[in-house]
Amino acid sequence: MTEASIRSAEQTDLAVLATCLGDPGYFEDRLLRQTKGLGVLYTAWHGHEPVGDLYLWLEEAEEAPIREHLPGVPLLTHLEVREGLRSRGIGQALVEAAEERLVKLGHDLGALAVRTDNHRAARLYRRLGYHDWGRGEVVCNAMRTAPDGSMVTEPELCRVMVKDLLGRHPKRLTEGACGHPS
Repeated sequence: MTEASIRSAEQTDLAVLATCLGDPGYFEDRLLRQTKGLGVLYTAWHGHEPVGDLYLWLEEAEEAPIREHLPGVPLLTHLEVREGLRSRGIGQALVEAAEERLVKLGHDLGALAVRTDNHRAARLYRRLGYHDWGRGEVVCNAMRTAPDGSMVTEPELCRVMVKDLLGRHPKRLTEGACGHPS
């Protein structure tokens, strides 16, 4: 596993998150959403230094195909681990913390979207039990801070992956009879 400790972020973490992980506008937005009960910003720490984060999106998905086919399903978004610290269990620990919260909140299904060119992350998610939702790729919205400090939304082509958090559903939730997509 990892020596990192995982916890939800606090408003007082904003400056150090922005300094160590970058993109202050992103963290400001997610902390604001967290205070409104719309999600949880998980952070991984080595000592007093943040080394990764993941946002658990508890609102309806922004993307219409995800809203339509996975209504009310929370999304794990923006998994990030600092360069040089990857493949040490930090990403897995962040995902597991979010999944534990989902189960405590009464959810049995979690989902995420991963860029089609991010093969390393897709391997991690498959290893953690996520599988393709079977409905093709989706254009997702990625937020970043522009040089002038404003928030910019950029499209990313993504694969949606789902996981049955309680093991009560068939592996391929979107398959009909004979394994064909429904």
